[in-house]
Amino acid sequence: MTPILFYGVPEGCSFGSIVALEWTGAPYRLCRVQMPGVVSSEAYRPVNPVGETPSLMLPDGRLMSESMAILNHIAARTMDKGWGFDPKSEKFDRLNQTLAFLNTGFFNAFSPLWHALEHELEPQAKEALTAYGIAKVEKAHAHLERLLAGRKWLLGDEKSFADAYFAGIARWNDFHQVVDRKKFPALNALYERLQEDPAVSFAWAIEHQEEARTAGRFLGHVSLEEALGEIRQAA
Repeated sequence: MTPILFYGVPEGCSFGSIVALEWTGAPYRLCRVQMPGVVSSEAYRPVNPVGETPSLMLPDGRLMSESMAILNHIAARTMDKGWGFDPKSEKFDRLNQTLAFLNTGFFNAFSPLWHALEHELEPQAKEALTAYGIAKVEKAHAHLERLLAGRKWLLGDEKSFADAYFAGIARWNDFHQVVDRKKFPALNALYERLQEDPAVSFAWAIEHQEEARTAGRFLGHVSLEEALGEIRQAA
């Protein structure tokens, strides 16, 4: 079976996994999962018991979740194309370290802002949570700016799946209007560079249900019901 990536809309961090799949040129399909309704439903639970995206159905029907795990899985199977690295190499360590920060530091910095937006809170609690989130986002931007010093991409001279994951999270700043990205010139340059990437444009068009031109081997969408049928068949 051709792999299926379950991606969340709107503004899901699964955006980075779509970009990564496009870069590899490997065949894949997509299953659109609306958040928070469908992703937290019983219907989606067989795919991901935690109720999160992304999830990836592998050719043998196995399911895996968590962006970092999915990106590492794809990278390990495309080492011949330069996306994955020898587990004993410095590049492998740098990729994992960067993905880990993007997941625990950069992603989580926005969590208070999402919570304040999506939940009914007392005005003082909302104000405090928003201020806390802004401080965390500014701190994460500053760390990435230092990391990028003298680099074109997060790992150096060549783009990696860390940049794909960054592309999906960094846009949350535009949604929440937290920091002026221009105060972080290296980070801003990376963000702007990624906006010109065909795979990033494709992922954006897919999310917004606009005409999308694949630069990889995207084979179309399947419904959640169809995907679940394939999972049951493979079991």
